[in-house]
Amino acid sequence: MREIAHIGGAQQREPDLAEVLGQVAGGDKEAFSTLYDALAGPVFGLVLRVLRDPAQSEEVAQEVMVEVWRGAARYQADRGSVMSWVMTMAHRRAVDRVRSEQAATDREQRSAQRERMPAYDEVSEEVAVRLESEQVRRCLGSLTDLQRQAVTLAYYQGYTYREVAASLSAPLGTVKTRLRDGLIRLRDCMGVSA
Repeated sequence: MREIAHIGGAQQREPDLAEVLGQVAGGDKEAFSTLYDALAGPVFGLVLRVLRDPAQSEEVAQEVMVEVWRGAARYQADRGSVMSWVMTMAHRRAVDRVRSEQAATDREQRSAQRERMPAYDEVSEEVAVRLESEQVRRCLGSLTDLQRQAVTLAYYQGYTYREVAASLSAPLGTVKTRLRDGLIRLRDCMGVSA
């Protein structure tokens, strides 16, 4: 124990943390209480500086102190002081929590972004349909008026050949010829092989 102050004539002593930690390693709960009193404040302060959230900082500080209790036997005095060992542990835990929180936020953002964006196939399919529609409209413009009327009535309005003939006041054979010739011209215009 080291002497630290005179209070009211009595000497207060700071505990030798390495000695106390050795007792904690042996399962001494009173020694852990002494160690906790000496380390909890600095651990919380360090964690709070990293996390900036008091509630999470308390939680992480408690996790560190539990880790000190469980891992006291792993402490090696030749590698540094008890304080540096515990503060290193606290810093690592705090950084891990920050990374974990950031990863969770990133996952949520990616998930939300995927839900907002249509699937690639939907987009490409819609573009292809629009391009084909434009090409069909352009090719319909290249037909004669009679061919365009027959194709539009039969294929876009769902008329039968007889209904197309009645609508255009033309013989059924003539309508069939116009449709056949119009479809051949559409096929050629769109570059579709027979």
